[in-house]
Amino acid sequence: MPKLKSRKAAAKRFRRSGSGKLMRRKAFKNHLLQHKGADRRSRLSKIALVAEEDAPNVELMLPYL
Repeated sequence: MPKLKSRKAAAKRFRRSGSGKLMRRKAFKNHLLQHKGADRRSRLSKIALVAEEDAPNVELMLPYL
């Protein structure tokens, strides 16, 4: 059987934590930052976990993650 391909767009966006959970970056931190407060920008910098409902879809896109 041939090797499964990873969805490259997803491979750049998701990582697996040490405990096996899927991690992602938060949105709204690319541009137009001057009107956002420092606390908000700091909060957006943190890594978030993928929701349990979305995790199966991400795992289908990344068979070897």
